[in-house]
Amino acid sequence: MATRPDLSDPGPFATALKAARASRRVSQLALSLDAGVSARHLSFLESGRASPSREMVVTLAEALALPLAQRNHLLNAAGFASAYPASPLSSEAIAPFREILQTMMANHAPFPALLCDRHWNVLEASPSAAAMLAPFLDGWSGPPNVFRLTACHPRAPEFIANLPQVLHESLERLALEQSLSGDDPVLADLIAVTRAAAARHPYRTRSRSPVLPVSYRGPNGLLSFLSIVAQCGTSEDVTVRDLRLELLFPADAATRAAFA
Repeated sequence: MATRPDLSDPGPFATALKAARASRRVSQLALSLDAGVSARHLSFLESGRASPSREMVVTLAEALALPLAQRNHLLNAAGFASAYPASPLSSEAIAPFREILQTMMANHAPFPALLCDRHWNVLEASPSAAAMLAPFLDGWSGPPNVFRLTACHPRAPEFIANLPQVLHESLERLALEQSLSGDDPVLADLIAVTRAAAARHPYRTRSRSPVLPVSYRGPNGLLSFLSIVAQCGTSEDVTVRDLRLELLFPADAATRAAFA
C-alpha cells in the first residue's frame, strides 16, 4: 500500500470512490465488508492518505457493482489504464452483438424498435419507429434523445396523449438508472429537464396500474404501446454493455390492427 501525504485535496481517486459509494448509498463499513477490505484501509483510500493498487480499484468497483464505464473512470482516476474497451458500434470486435440486435429489430417488424446508448440517445430506429420520431425531429437541433424529446419538445403534448403520466414514470425510470450508474452528469441533466417538464404537466391521478402504455397520436389515430428494454449483460465491452434495445408492442387491438 502506497501512502500519500495528508493533503487538503484527497485526489481524484479518493473523490471518485467516495462519490461512487455515496451514489450507491453504501456505508464505508458495508463496502469494506463486501470488498473484503478493512474499514481503516478504505477510510485511508477515501481521505487520500493511501493510494490503491490496480487490483484494489477493481475489487472496490466490483463490490459497488459499477457500470464498466465508471470502473474505467475509477481506474483512470487512480492512474491506471482502462480495463474495459469501448469499441465503436461499427467495429468488428462487437459484430456478433450488432448482428443479434439487428436480428431482434428485424424480427420485431412491423412494430417500432429503438437502439439507444446508456443516455438514451437514439442510435438506430426501425422504419416504423423512424416514422413515429419524424414529427419530433422536425426543427429539432441535436441528436434525438428519448427522454429529452419527451420532456423538451414543444409539440410533445400534441403527440403524446398521456404525457403527464409518461413524464412521471420517466422520472422514476431515470432515477433508478442514476442509482445504478452512479453520479452520471448526463443522467442528472435528463432528470432535471424531465422534472421541470413534469412540473409543467402535473400528473394528478395517482392510481397505479401494472403497466404503463404510451399513447401516441399519429396521423391515423391513437396508437398505444407497451415496451420492453433489452440489454447485453455478458459483454465486457463498455459500448455493448451500455446499449439498450427498446421494443414497442401494441397495447390494444386497434394499435395492432394499425400495423397489420
